[in-house]
Amino acid sequence: MASSRGQKTGKRIGKKNLARLLLASSVLGYAGGMVAAVPAAAQQSPAASSGQSVRFDIPAQPLSSAVNAFIRATGWQISYSSALVSGKTSRAVSGTLTSAQALQRLVAGTGIVVVVSAPGSAALASPAATDAGGASDGSTSLETITVDGQSESAWGPVNGLVAERSATGTKTDTAIIDTPASISVVGETEVERRGVKNLDQALAYTSGVTTNDYGADNRYDFFTIRGFDETGKGVYRDGLQMRTNNFMGSRMEPYGMQRIEVLKGSTSTLYGLNAPGGLVNMVTKRPQDHKFGEVYTTFGEDHAETGTDFGGPLDENGNWSYRITAKWQDADEGPDWARDDRLYIAPAVTWNPTDATTLTFLFDYNKRNGSNRYGIPVGSGIDSETFLGEPEFEKNDTVEKNIGYVFEHDFENGLIFRSNARYTHLDLSHESVYFGASAPPQTRLMTMAVDGELDRFVIDNNIQYDASFGRFDSRTLLGMDYSWTDGSEYREDGVLPGLGPDLAHPVYCGRACISVGGLFTQNPFVLNSVTTGTERTVGTYVQEELTLDDRWILTLGARYDNAQSDALSVNNTVFGIPVSFGDTIENHALTKRAGLTFKATENLSLYGSYSESFVPVAPIVGSSGFIKPPKPMEGTLYEAGVKYRPDGMDALFTAAVFDLTQSNVPYAVSPTARDQIGEIAVRGVELEGKAALTDRLNLTLAYTFLDSEIVREGSGANNGNRTQFIPEHMGALWLDYTIPGNETFGDVTLGVGARFVGSRFADNANTVKLNSYTVFDAALNYRITESATLAVNVTNLFDREYISHVETWSNPDTAFYGDRRAVKATLKYTW
Repeated sequence: MASSRGQKTGKRIGKKNLARLLLASSVLGYAGGMVAAVPAAAQQSPAASSGQSVRFDIPAQPLSSAVNAFIRATGWQISYSSALVSGKTSRAVSGTLTSAQALQRLVAGTGIVVVVSAPGSAALASPAATDAGGASDGSTSLETITVDGQSESAWGPVNGLVAERSATGTKTDTAIIDTPASISVVGETEVERRGVKNLDQALAYTSGVTTNDYGADNRYDFFTIRGFDETGKGVYRDGLQMRTNNFMGSRMEPYGMQRIEVLKGSTSTLYGLNAPGGLVNMVTKRPQDHKFGEVYTTFGEDHAETGTDFGGPLDENGNWSYRITAKWQDADEGPDWARDDRLYIAPAVTWNPTDATTLTFLFDYNKRNGSNRYGIPVGSGIDSETFLGEPEFEKNDTVEKNIGYVFEHDFENGLIFRSNARYTHLDLSHESVYFGASAPPQTRLMTMAVDGELDRFVIDNNIQYDASFGRFDSRTLLGMDYSWTDGSEYREDGVLPGLGPDLAHPVYCGRACISVGGLFTQNPFVLNSVTTGTERTVGTYVQEELTLDDRWILTLGARYDNAQSDALSVNNTVFGIPVSFGDTIENHALTKRAGLTFKATENLSLYGSYSESFVPVAPIVGSSGFIKPPKPMEGTLYEAGVKYRPDGMDALFTAAVFDLTQSNVPYAVSPTARDQIGEIAVRGVELEGKAALTDRLNLTLAYTFLDSEIVREGSGANNGNRTQFIPEHMGALWLDYTIPGNETFGDVTLGVGARFVGSRFADNANTVKLNSYTVFDAALNYRITESATLAVNVTNLFDREYISHVETWSNPDTAFYGDRRAVKATLKYTW
């Protein structure tokens, strides 16, 4: 296989061969205090192999860890004695340098000499060793320590701002530039630089993605991709689904993830049940092969937070390693009533019994005490700080526990087996107040309490086989996944007296005022209900990636899914007579995918693709059922794009045009009946770029154009209209610039960003229009010492007040504000 296709040439081959490097008998010569650069081995990037300058961003840390980071970034082989580097600390390396210059700067001040002994190979030694020699030819043999020759693993941390590889698009370790799909990756560097605290913020500068859909709402991670809502079925972690079932869903903790990836477009050929817009896959932080650690604390208005992330090898041979990530937060997110308290603890252990086998166990405990969204009556002009609910009846609390594993074994004959599984238990306690449809909030409010419990097991097994046939390289993937979800919810509805005649100064009366059931609720006959449901899915998939002359890459895929779901709701009434509603739905689907990538150059690719998606229709547990057994919603995608990674620059620029269609969309044809006569189409353009323009200036940009259309629905009254809540234009731009320090002051990094969301309609009838808005963000980071930093991050810098959502289920009655300004300062220490 060509190296650009992700052939594993580093750690395993290096350890297998254990070829000792010879230390040259004399240093090759210095120029300006730097070791003379020697071209690197052929496996490395073109910039490294040609001696060109590339960007480095390696913080000060234990020298052994810094050398490993250098190896991962360049693919060089470095030999050294463990005793030589023990207890020594590296210098920070930041800027555009040759690989040899970067390595020399890394060890400056440690008393260690760098000797380039072969193309792409170097040795670290003491000056005495270079003088004494040790071999008959004047050289000294040292132990070889070789790290994966790839600059990055698809499941590992992103080296800097720009990701090179991803497994989300193919379930194999593949270069992003070689994948016939649009993929965006947000790594830890970007998360930290922008002060990200939730998934909405992480995705805010990503093309094709709409966030902040429901305003200041922290119940779930709400987002759409290419005009399709992906909140319920489009969230994945480590390649395994994390679907929201009715009220049961938990939010992701960004601090626990080492990369957040967005795969845009139809994805069912690999992942099964999903809308055609795409999905978000998050990769959990995993143990590393070197010691590291950090501790931080964050403060803001009504916000206190602290966390730590540390780990490393557990034994001398490095067969066992560990990582512990933890975070505690006590916060009011925005208004005083909006809690966002968190406790996250995630230990992980990796076992490498051989070079070919890796087993990682992942555990986490994620407790979130949150709140709900609260709006204002449309047109009332009430400010966003006014709470039109009941403070004593307000919470959305979840406790989520996960245990899982990631396993890989390389048979070293082109065959690799992978297995990935997770078990989840989730508890929910929800209480909220909302406006009723038939009475103003001045005189009556509705209440809802939900207690829920969910258990889920997901597993994905696949076999990858790599082979070469003359001019052709083949990568075949065959896999099967299974998921089982069981949930139950107890719901109690009630009524609450209104907030008084002046909503700008609401009057609260407490929990004692709530009446459950009765003749004044929306449904006067229902006191409470118990809903249970089970979902089982089995999918079998196959994928072929065929490469001709390292330039043409044909990707073909197919998947067969069986999905069965059932739901039962038992309602108690004021007459004491239980009323039950239930349904079972079973769907089968065969989805296909085809893509062709042309590598015009090593750094420029063009691609075209076709893919399909399907989403089973959930059972109806009320009085409104389907006229006939429902079919799954089906989607198709046509896409073409270009990807460019320029030489000598850490950057990736992409552009895509696409045409998406989803059919069999359910619509109500009467108050008591539904049919599947709907069709939605979205055509669009996406532009995205991430680049380290210089050694001081970084850029992130995104632009999206979406032409959404209701092709067919219900009575046809809305045919030709735009789909609700989908803007036609979106854009985002982030720039940060580093002012280098001196002996008195440390580096200072200044960042500023802008997010634009165009106008959109709040209803499919296109009668309620929401204005466009632009929000600015800012960041400042000061490096106090090589190990300590102070950062200040501001979202919505100018405290722009805007409406992001209007509820239009029956009438446009409730408007919801977007997030207001938040200022947070973070002090962090690394080792």
